[in-house]
Amino acid sequence: MTRLLLGAVLLGNLGVTVQVILPPPPKVRFDSVDYKNILRWTPPNNSTFLQYFAQWKIYGERQWFDVDGCQGIQSLQCDLSQVTSEPREWYYARVQASLPPNKSAWSISPRFSPSWNTQISPPVLKLTVREQEIVVHMKPPKPTVLKLHSSLIYKIYLKHTSGEEEVFEMDCCLNKLTLKGLNHKAKYCFQAQILAPLQAKLGARSSIKCVTTL
Repeated sequence: MTRLLLGAVLLGNLGVTVQVILPPPPKVRFDSVDYKNILRWTPPNNSTFLQYFAQWKIYGERQWFDVDGCQGIQSLQCDLSQVTSEPREWYYARVQASLPPNKSAWSISPRFSPSWNTQISPPVLKLTVREQEIVVHMKPPKPTVLKLHSSLIYKIYLKHTSGEEEVFEMDCCLNKLTLKGLNHKAKYCFQAQILAPLQAKLGARSSIKCVTTL
């Protein structure tokens, strides 16, 4: 691709018009976490110095719309959260590469639904140790998740050294779980995730955190 660009520049300096055939950007896809909907793609043939144009549309509609702030950019991603904000809608996006005055064909993303395709990030765990007692604190979900889900449940996993898991569930408005009557000087490990029961949607699990009782 570098030789192609150099040749185009040299011929351009000689007054010769060159039609450069640009392949479309591959791997156009949505990457959505907590309803922050980022469109990503990779450069065709690992090319540099290209500009990109992004558009979006609603599934079933014919008209495509330009994404503001994502016209003639060199970045390989674009935030479409504002134009894909309806959680129950389905969307497409497409990206075109350009090396003025030449443009590639459009590359279209898979169909995307915020409600179905976003990943809910795990709650942040904080463990407080007391005598024969552990208090598990959970940081609330992102405001966008709370806004779009009327019901959320914390699933807290107590992982035993045997490999077995004990599961506790509680409403996410309650950000604290207290476990009492635990063994002295014993190690306990925890993970947590968020469940949206109405959508039967499970978020990602948090990393494992362990503490030892007093």
